[in-house]
Amino acid sequence: LPEHERAELKRRKLLLEVTLKSYWLRKGSAFSTAVTRQDTELTPDMIATGSWRQRPFKPYNFAARGLPPACGHLHPLLKVRTQLRQIFLEMG
Repeated sequence: LPEHERAELKRRKLLLEVTLKSYWLRKGSAFSTAVTRQDTELTPDMIATGSWRQRPFKPYNFAARGLPPACGHLHPLLKVRTQLRQIFLEMG
């Protein structure tokens, strides 16, 4: 359709444009029907036997952010001191 006719049909709500997406899937070089777990740790036993050379390891993500440190708490004597200071300030 010409652009002006398409715009007119859209304005009158007689035309609805739909976008379709399609994907092509192919078997890659690492395709396998069996699920294999990648190792995450290198153990002394793997080093001693040399089996680490044939095992797939999970890549490390060095850009990942770690857990935030746990917040600390005030010392009990410091809490009492601030409460006493607040009481004396309220008294004048």
